[in-house]
Amino acid sequence: MAARQKGTRREVSAWRPSVPGVTEVFHAHFTEYAYPMHVHDAWTLLIVDDGAVRYDLDRHEHGTPHDTVTLLPPHVPHNGSPATPDGFRKRVVYLDSSRLGEDLIGRAVDTPDLRDPVLRRRVGQLHSALARPGDELEAESRLTFVGERLRTHLRPSAAPAPPRPDPALARALRELLDARVVEGLPLEEGARLLHAHPAHLVRAFSGAYGIAPHQYLMSRRVGQARRLLLDGLAPGEVAPATGFYDQAHLTRHFKKLVGVTPGRYRACARS
Repeated sequence: MAARQKGTRREVSAWRPSVPGVTEVFHAHFTEYAYPMHVHDAWTLLIVDDGAVRYDLDRHEHGTPHDTVTLLPPHVPHNGSPATPDGFRKRVVYLDSSRLGEDLIGRAVDTPDLRDPVLRRRVGQLHSALARPGDELEAESRLTFVGERLRTHLRPSAAPAPPRPDPALARALRELLDARVVEGLPLEEGARLLHAHPAHLVRAFSGAYGIAPHQYLMSRRVGQARRLLLDGLAPGEVAPATGFYDQAHLTRHFKKLVGVTPGRYRACARS
């Protein structure tokens, strides 16, 4: 959705992905619009891709250059306005309190702007996954590590321990993924079934097999898709039969792993 008035630019998009802990994703490009003082009942995780935003939080002025991750706590009033003549382009994820406890609100008020290149990159990767329907397992995994790093900033004692091998846990998760290739497995459900923290679950699997759980699942789905395409099924039939969100979702992952589109693969297959 986009609207322009008197030379100003207001472009926004918003959606609610099927990812536990995420209440909304909001992308916007504003040139002159200024937010009045307001509050949210969720954590506001914000990155700016172009320009900069200035804002007041708890009667202190702050700013968000493009290399900063900003975390605004719930229930604390803040505003926002462009800090550059060309305005700003921002991406926001709103997180419910299940991701970051309310006991961290005070620390977030004191240090809302975080200079952390690793965190900035991970938040960007999270947005990329959230924008792709069907890639919820990847989004869950990336959100888990974003939350872990945020808690490390707000509560330094919460820094994660060095990863340790856990082949039994990795094997158990692989068995769950193998049993639910088409249906998929939400990360939170896998963690609950295996009595493991989601971050430890992902690290254990990646350490054991050299591939993240969401990559493994997509590999299995593409493998099944190849067999169905060789049987003569059309890509539009193969996509839902192998757990992909739609044909475009199948095509993106199939081309990444096989090097050609499903249609071309099917057309060039020998009878």
